[in-house]
Amino acid sequence: MEISFKGKRVLVTGAGQGIGRQIAIDLWRAGAKVVAISRTRSHLECLQNEYPSIDIVDLDISDWEKTREVIDNLGNFDALVNNAGAAILEPFLECTPDVFDRLFNINVKSVINISQIVCKNMIENKTAGAIVNVSSQASKAAIKDLTIYSGTKAALDAVTRAMALELGPYGIRVNAVNPTVIMTAMGRRSWSDSEKAELPIDGGFLAT
Repeated sequence: MEISFKGKRVLVTGAGQGIGRQIAIDLWRAGAKVVAISRTRSHLECLQNEYPSIDIVDLDISDWEKTREVIDNLGNFDALVNNAGAAILEPFLECTPDVFDRLFNINVKSVINISQIVCKNMIENKTAGAIVNVSSQASKAAIKDLTIYSGTKAALDAVTRAMALELGPYGIRVNAVNPTVIMTAMGRRSWSDSEKAELPIDGGFLAT
């Protein structure tokens, strides 16, 4: 089945490498006008060198106010892929407030922030849009040393349900996808441990 996004403008976060980069490329191949966001400029420039018509924006999405300003100035979108994510391994008994704040800021708070701006523009422009939040099987399975990461993804699933309920009346669809282990650079760093590598695949997590 051929999927076409011709004429659709799509924003993809965490698009500099890994899953987000491939999402941006696949959407571009399907005809979408893609705007790719990443914190790392060099990753974005590498993407744009291969696909010059993909627009790139380097942005630290953990900065709430700066993110609102930048996203609002990008204009209206037909779809949003909230892919940006972070994972830090810590045993439960060693979990720290700093890691808690860092992961929730990226994996949950930024999704709410970016989605608010994108959705307000969709509603103002009467755009029947779509949002996809990239979650993880870690929201559903217990995984050693991933207490906080798993908590962020469970929270993201709950946020997705609330978004779908409240935005549906405006014609905006919201869904989450929950992949298992994907060997991106982050996935290799987090899953290279031999003990973890032997876990069942449905006990994996998504490395975005």
